[in-house]
Amino acid sequence: MKVRQSAKNNESNGSTEYDFKKAEERWSKYWQERGLFKANGTLGTKPKQYVLEMFPYPSGKLHMGHVRNYSLGDVVARYNRMRGFDVLHPMGWDAFGLPAENAAIERGIHPENWTLSNIGYMREQMKKLGFSYDWDREVATCLPDYYKWTQWLFLKLYENGLAYKKRAKVNWCPHCKTVLANEQVIDGKCWRCHSPIEKREIEQWFFKITAYAEDLLNDLDNLDWPEHVKAQQRNWIGRSEGALVKFAIEGTDKVIEIFTTRLDTIYGATFMVLAPEHPLAMELVQGTALKELYDEYLKRISLKSEIDRLSTEKEKEGFFLGKYAVNPFNGERIPIYAGDYVLTEYGTGAIMAVPAHDERDYAFAVKYNIPIRPVVVPKDGEEIKNGEVFTEYGVLVNSGPYTGKTSEEAQKLMAEYLEEHNLGQKSVTYRLRDWLVSRQRYWGAPIPVVYCEHCGTVPVPEDQLPVILPREVDYLPGDLVSPLATDEEFVHTTCPKCGGPARRETDTMDTFVDSSWYYLRYVDPHNEQAPFDKELAQYWMPVDIYIGGVEHAVLHLLYSRFITKALKDMGYVTISEPFSKLFTQGMVTLGGSAMSKSKGNIVDPDDILRDYGADAARMYTLFVAPPEKDFEWSQQGLEGIVRFIRRIWNFYCKYADEVKEAVAAPMGKLFEGMSEYDEKALRAVNRLVYRVTEDIEDNYRFNTAIAAMMEFLNEVTDYDEKVSSAVMKTLLETFAKVLAPFVPFLAEELWAMLGNAPSVHEQSWPQWDESMLQENTVEVAVQINGKFRGTVVVRNGASEEEVREAVMSSGNFSKYLSKEGGYKKCFYVPNKIINFIV
Repeated sequence: MKVRQSAKNNESNGSTEYDFKKAEERWSKYWQERGLFKANGTLGTKPKQYVLEMFPYPSGKLHMGHVRNYSLGDVVARYNRMRGFDVLHPMGWDAFGLPAENAAIERGIHPENWTLSNIGYMREQMKKLGFSYDWDREVATCLPDYYKWTQWLFLKLYENGLAYKKRAKVNWCPHCKTVLANEQVIDGKCWRCHSPIEKREIEQWFFKITAYAEDLLNDLDNLDWPEHVKAQQRNWIGRSEGALVKFAIEGTDKVIEIFTTRLDTIYGATFMVLAPEHPLAMELVQGTALKELYDEYLKRISLKSEIDRLSTEKEKEGFFLGKYAVNPFNGERIPIYAGDYVLTEYGTGAIMAVPAHDERDYAFAVKYNIPIRPVVVPKDGEEIKNGEVFTEYGVLVNSGPYTGKTSEEAQKLMAEYLEEHNLGQKSVTYRLRDWLVSRQRYWGAPIPVVYCEHCGTVPVPEDQLPVILPREVDYLPGDLVSPLATDEEFVHTTCPKCGGPARRETDTMDTFVDSSWYYLRYVDPHNEQAPFDKELAQYWMPVDIYIGGVEHAVLHLLYSRFITKALKDMGYVTISEPFSKLFTQGMVTLGGSAMSKSKGNIVDPDDILRDYGADAARMYTLFVAPPEKDFEWSQQGLEGIVRFIRRIWNFYCKYADEVKEAVAAPMGKLFEGMSEYDEKALRAVNRLVYRVTEDIEDNYRFNTAIAAMMEFLNEVTDYDEKVSSAVMKTLLETFAKVLAPFVPFLAEELWAMLGNAPSVHEQSWPQWDESMLQENTVEVAVQINGKFRGTVVVRNGASEEEVREAVMSSGNFSKYLSKEGGYKKCFYVPNKIINFIV
């Protein structure tokens, strides 16, 4: 191969500039016409991989966080196709909900028009970025052919006792004008607009997620998810082991039932506290002189936020209810208070207060001059300082027959006493509360229920689904009333049971209901008879890799797990968990904070696509940091990637014509007459395949995979003109395949430049040869009488005789050793060290 001469010829002619715009247009069209990324769907003919990124809200335009997220998933999908998997890689739109509705209201546009327009624009952006989605499976949650099955899901949960309606105090966002689930309240504020929430009491629909609390908790152990995400779910579910204890109310036949995890402290209970809203608290003051004062107290407490009531920093406010309870262990008479730091939603809405061993009880006792009695002391005998609250396990004191027992021993014995005397029992409670799914907003799936004076609450029959969301409605939100309530034509209907007049439910469903099952619709998106075919669901599910933001740890991810478990129990799926592996990517920041329009620190993907191309945008977001870490956007860094892409292009331009007719050398075999540089090149390309493959498999270390590509190109350009045509062809074809998942447009151009038929994405992922990973030479340390005197370079795996000869031939050791020998013994550790004893 006259490589040197042809290289000169190329240099004199000049390499053509890489025209990324033409390449992107050409290959996007080719992929679409060929249907290259459609999942095979011929069940069982190939191993399957279901690769999924969390679908976006159609907010208007992609941001760089989207580009990063979807680039991560696209590398995995393309890589697995090349590895021979049948890959399902779909995309859709989380299209109902507040973001789209609020944006439409601000612009005076109907939410449907706004949403569908945004979907169209964002879809085109995704295609320009080269994401390998099976667009035939696209779904949008706001379309009737999707929300029909969201309504079906509601009906199935209702039929199985997992959906119910009740009057309850709920979280109300005055800005968004809707109810929020507990999971959507963060530090007492709305998770979207950050307004302080209020408590309102209205009738609402709930899903009984608490029925699966134990399963949701235990099954976390089997998931390949980040530990911090699993920890958040464990904390939110909040399993507590303890005991239910009954305290009789003096002079009545009533009892206060409390749950405690510290039964060992019960001898230290010096008062009881009920939540101010607890029905029993109101009953105890009814008909007494305290009633009017209590009503004023209750009104005052209702203005406090939940976070303030639970805070250990805020002063507690109580009200003596004029009654006493009896401690079931020692018969002591203790006062009953209402206290703002106890909530009806947690536990039983009542506590035994042990001020010596609980900080909030202590603050309350000090304020109201209630006795404080220590009943547990440290096991090591350390004294508790005056005013110090001891909250750890220890040894019991002042505890009758349990004095001297450890906390652990006492709890076991006390629980047995409770059960023997019918005063309580061991129990487990959870922090998790049922999922509130009613929303008083327009842009959501209507709840498929009607109310009839004769028949009561009646679910809409399946054959009448979908209940269509009416378009011509004044969709501006009201106060605790859904906009749908103003549409008389929608509201007034007939009862499916008796045919009489009925009223439709006017609340819509939480948008998290839509997203709690969308991964199942992707497996069979055009099915008009069912939400999905069971056989297809059994083949494709669970999702093998799910990529998205950690902010959904106790929202979408928890809800999806619940829905999957419920569907399994109903016989619709065979899996217990929807997502086998979860990967949470980091954010893209600018100026030290997450990009947002309000902060004015946005990098527009359209600008990057126009000026630098899709491959540069993709590769930069993958290279700049480990994918799970946040990274700061850098224009300089992006331009560095552009230069790397240009170097790759120029390297191929230099040799493409010359290798077209060559027969590629085998990757893993050294052939007769191979030069030193051919061997170097083959070893380098084998190392490249090995490193990139390992980096992808090892939790998606795409940044180090790209670094390996850069190192590879740097190395081979040191001796490229000395490499034969056969080896150069192997090098160029293999490098194009390795580049393909990362820079798909460029890789297609390079593959075609080499004279190959498209598409590189239909080629098999290259395999490395283990023997080629070893260096052909190694450096062996030389010692004389155990003292290091230098090194010699020998072939990898050289024998002791070869190493001795290399040492003797080197002038560096002549003053220690003669060529004839002059040593008594020699010790050799292969490839590492040789020691001469003289």
